[in-house]
Amino acid sequence: QVQLVESGGGSVQVGGSLRLSCAASGNTYTVNCMAWFRQAPGKEREGVATILTGSSTPDYADSVKGRFTISQDKATNTVYLQMNSLKPEDTAMYYCAAGPMTLCWARNAKLSNYWGQGTQVTVSS
Repeated sequence: QVQLVESGGGSVQVGGSLRLSCAASGNTYTVNCMAWFRQAPGKEREGVATILTGSSTPDYADSVKGRFTISQDKATNTVYLQMNSLKPEDTAMYYCAAGPMTLCWARNAKLSNYWGQGTQVTVSS
């Protein structure tokens, strides 16, 4: 089992920045991909950014490219999502996910084995 705990959400104005953290514990050696998803009310859960834990290779949804950066600290099993130039459409509950490489390749929520509890991000104009 792997446990994921997110932190760092909050409210920010348009153009502002936030950094989300996801601390993983447990059998983290079984995880090959860490990812951030988000879900707005009435919408499907959307893959935002992924990172292969072995090579630290990132990938991003088109909607956040150039604004969000995913990174990891292997020593502490923590994944970060730096979010800059935030827009109202970034408002959502953000979830940390962990799973196999296919999670990174497809950025599909159904491929995640583990989820955090979520952290709310609200961007106001």
